[in-house]
Amino acid sequence: MAGSSFGKIFRVTTWGESHGKALGVVIDGCPAGLPLSEDDIIPYMQRRRPGQSDFSTKRNESGVFEGRTTGTPISIMIKNSDQHSGDYSEIASCYRPGHADYTFDKKYGFRDHRGGGRSSGRETAARVAAGAVAAKLLSCLGIRCFAYTLSIGDVKAEDINMDEVFENLLYMPDNKAAKRAAALIEEAKANEDSVGGIIECRIEGVPAGLGEPVFDKLSAELAKAVMSIGAVKGFEIGEGFNAAGLKGHENNDAFIIKNGSITKETNHSGGILGGISDGSPIVFRAAVKPTASIAQPQRTVTRDGVEKNLEIKGRHDPVIVPRAVCVVECMADLVIADALLSNMSSRMEDVISFYKGE
Repeated sequence: MAGSSFGKIFRVTTWGESHGKALGVVIDGCPAGLPLSEDDIIPYMQRRRPGQSDFSTKRNESGVFEGRTTGTPISIMIKNSDQHSGDYSEIASCYRPGHADYTFDKKYGFRDHRGGGRSSGRETAARVAAGAVAAKLLSCLGIRCFAYTLSIGDVKAEDINMDEVFENLLYMPDNKAAKRAAALIEEAKANEDSVGGIIECRIEGVPAGLGEPVFDKLSAELAKAVMSIGAVKGFEIGEGFNAAGLKGHENNDAFIIKNGSITKETNHSGGILGGISDGSPIVFRAAVKPTASIAQPQRTVTRDGVEKNLEIKGRHDPVIVPRAVCVVECMADLVIADALLSNMSSRMEDVISFYKGE
């Protein structure tokens, strides 16, 4: 299957299906000498799947030796120990609304009906594992990607306090809003329905100059990375769609001198100008759709073209936004890590400095 790899230099390839024996990721291009252990990765996995750890490595020797990366590919395997394939027997011959069942059938001629195969949200566990490695690399340069839930349904965080993000299960920077959002989720669950939301991500410490000016804009790479997450249906950076309603003088960021350095007075651009980072915090948002698997009866058709009503059995989250927060953050980590390594060859003076020490 094409399209399972991401990145140019810091390149990751995910593999495996939702109800196979395992899934995982191979990370190529990670520089040698990066301190790395399972303890760097497990917290990310637990954030994606609260209260559990579904992480295991094949062998510590796979790209890591004595606690440091060797410069060779790093392989991470995640065992599928929580499978309920029987829950999907009814949908083997029909298409679930909101899922990729129909499109997979049209593309490949058959599909793995047990949870969606490669299109399942479980594939994101491999992305998170890779993103944790990228985050460790970025931390060595003082760069941090930090995502959180901005809204659930029509409940939006108003009094933003980053200290409150990990004080509630929804990862909202507003505990009062989190309580209202939790009530909304419970209401949807009682009605056998689901809700969506918006995730915001801030990337701080990124130097100016990352990204390319045409097709490989840093904003375009972030958009591709985030939109590749199955549940994400929208992406915006900086003012995003709000910019369409502003005047030029309102949307432009004035340049000023602060503490002897060039900076911007505002950050409507979201930290990227002309596809290249401008040194300000990069701020973007992702719209996450309501969970597609709901228990309400829904209209659908079978592969043979027979209309029927479908009730999806099994355990399904009434909201997937909180679990997607870490996925969005990790995809941003991967983009910035790759951009940093790619940018090292942008200037001849940097190449000379690296090889001749001048």
